[in-house]
Amino acid sequence: MATLQDIGVAAGINIIYAFACFIIFALIRLQPFNDRVYFPKWYLKGLRSSPAGSGALTKFVNLDIWSYITFLNWMPDALRMPEPALIEHAGLDSAIYLRIYLLGLKIFVPIALFAFAILVPVNWTNNTLEQSKLTFSDIDKISISNIPEGSPRFWTHIVMAYAFTFWTCYSLHKEYELVATMRLHFLATEERRPDQFTVLVRNVPPDPDESVSELVEHFFLVNHPDSYLTHQVVFNGNKLSALVKKKEKAQNWLDYNQLRYSRNQSKRPTTKTGFLGLWGDRLDSIDYYTSEVDKLSKEIEAEKQKMTKNPKYIMPAAFVSFKSRRAAAVCAQTQQTRNPTLWLSEWAPEPRDVYWNNLAIPFVSLTIRRLIIGVAFFFLTFFFMIPIAIVQSLANIEGIEKAVPFLKPLIEKPAVKSLIQGFLPGIALKIFLIVLPTILMFMSKFEGFYSLSSLEKRCASRYYIFKFVNLFLGSIIAGTAFQQLDTFIHKSANQIPETIGVSIPMKATFFITYIMVDGWAGVAGEILRLKPLIMYHLKNFFLVKTEKDREEAMDPGSIGFDTGEPQIQFYFLLGLVYAVITPFLLPFIIVFFALAYVVFRHQIINVYNQEYESAASFWPDVHGRIIVALIVSQLLLMGLLSTKKAAQSTPLLIALPVLTICFKKFCKNRFEPAFKKFPLQEAMMKDTLERIREPNLILKGYLENAYTHPVFKDEEEEDESYIVDEEWKPENLVPTKRHSRRSTPLTSNYSSLGLSSRSLLEVTD
Repeated sequence: MATLQDIGVAAGINIIYAFACFIIFALIRLQPFNDRVYFPKWYLKGLRSSPAGSGALTKFVNLDIWSYITFLNWMPDALRMPEPALIEHAGLDSAIYLRIYLLGLKIFVPIALFAFAILVPVNWTNNTLEQSKLTFSDIDKISISNIPEGSPRFWTHIVMAYAFTFWTCYSLHKEYELVATMRLHFLATEERRPDQFTVLVRNVPPDPDESVSELVEHFFLVNHPDSYLTHQVVFNGNKLSALVKKKEKAQNWLDYNQLRYSRNQSKRPTTKTGFLGLWGDRLDSIDYYTSEVDKLSKEIEAEKQKMTKNPKYIMPAAFVSFKSRRAAAVCAQTQQTRNPTLWLSEWAPEPRDVYWNNLAIPFVSLTIRRLIIGVAFFFLTFFFMIPIAIVQSLANIEGIEKAVPFLKPLIEKPAVKSLIQGFLPGIALKIFLIVLPTILMFMSKFEGFYSLSSLEKRCASRYYIFKFVNLFLGSIIAGTAFQQLDTFIHKSANQIPETIGVSIPMKATFFITYIMVDGWAGVAGEILRLKPLIMYHLKNFFLVKTEKDREEAMDPGSIGFDTGEPQIQFYFLLGLVYAVITPFLLPFIIVFFALAYVVFRHQIINVYNQEYESAASFWPDVHGRIIVALIVSQLLLMGLLSTKKAAQSTPLLIALPVLTICFKKFCKNRFEPAFKKFPLQEAMMKDTLERIREPNLILKGYLENAYTHPVFKDEEEEDESYIVDEEWKPENLVPTKRHSRRSTPLTSNYSSLGLSSRSLLEVTD
């Protein structure tokens, strides 16, 4: 059981570590040779080509004394950029992601003030724990566990639970309204993008008479005759992608060797053809890589010919573009046929958001894949309870002494004991969770999601569920069993729930240590970027051969919504659960939200490169998970008070989750449509303004290649044979390639097009 001294030791360690990280970061970011690590976004945007500073900059060391005196100015600089400028610089997704941290401060700062002013004195002025046989610390004395059974003081906790719930819901409502307004404004004012005019159509039914491309064109010419513009079918380009990557690698080596030879023409470079160049025949490097590039170019061309001529490479899906945003919105938000499993239409992700590998997965296999992953995730979640229980045993000194009795003299030393109980459990959990995001992302990709945003949202959802089950419920259940083992053994079965109810608040000490290790220290490590710093210099020294290599070496990555957002949500859960039960935890969460807001604002401005823009489509998930955390806190408080013989409070507390669920439904009906659908009025306004401002815009030229597979775009000479770019003029009747009634079954795929098989045949006869 971690005491106040243990928490102090852990806090001291983490504060020293965080401050050291800030000092080191503030110093090494000033050095010119680290500029591409800590300011890569400005280089990628073309706004920076060399380290910024005065003439005191040398190639490797900054000699400007004033910059060292003001080395902490990065903090106010991170807060100085106004939100509209931040949206223009980094996108709406990044700006709204930062608002999650602000929302945490808006919710928990007032709650903490009221909790410490009202609940802490009520809890402290009792001696219930001192008279019990339970193991407790000074922190537990200011928790609800110190209130005697059946005490009228529980009315204070009930009233504060209502107050905290209403304040949380009020804050969520105001934030949801603001984010929805920001999203609609962003969509109304942002520049033209291909996804505004395009829908993704999947599960195109097979037809023996027409190819997928012809079938898609014919379907939309018939059903959207006034608005259809062009389409691009989806190819299975996974094999071609592998060939293109091999060619790029060979081309990079060729450029490098040509550069070497141009600098020293007295000797041509050579290479060995074996594994990693360690063995094999030694050949002229320029000749060898020239032949490799030529060979791969021929293979790529042959593969492209196969893709354009062999129907098996064409998937039953297509990106369909329309003449206006309004027409695209109508198609994306309506059912295309009477059969709801065919011609499935939805908004296309923006081109850079598309995860092309999964577009090649057959639609039928998606359900099977998701069933497999669902089962796998279930077992992963619950089998992970085993290491969680082991970690919880580390938080119990008695458990360690029984496992390794020869360490007892060392463990009993106050400093070592404080370190083990205040620091070790949090760091052990952090280590166990390092590989988890990689596993969950692999699962999401296997499920078949076809956009990076949907992959990250799915991964974030699973990560949060995993943390809720294992870190929260698992820690409470396993930790309670370990800490109160003697009480469990010697009490009767009907008294065990009471012991658990009293012990749940005591787990706050474990979660406090976790917040400090995962939150405080984690945020400090984020600003330091030690791993990217080391990897950049290693790559720059050993692997960088061309300027393209240098850009890849300084690739900053993205903000990591799939791991960052579940972490924030977990702290919302802890804060809401323990706000009434153990308010001492709240300041630690507030410090995390404030620190993380400053750090990630700096990172978004200077480091992270936005991979896609979803216009804050993830906000309903954020809102929903906070609501779930609020309901969990209410149910746990209800169960806790029932063990404290405060049954009269149950009817009052039952109303809280009911009211919260009603609030969630209200927000869902009021605000969520802005995140799921694009209003036709807004689409029409943008179309009208665009026609006025750009009357000569040729939209087809803008859209026809927008969703071409990247492997085709990377080639210098694109093969246009697979792109639909034939001029089309509206006609009343659309010709089809069917030549006889025999080739059209009675249950024709066109039966839902609004025309009978007879009328279609009469057109071509």
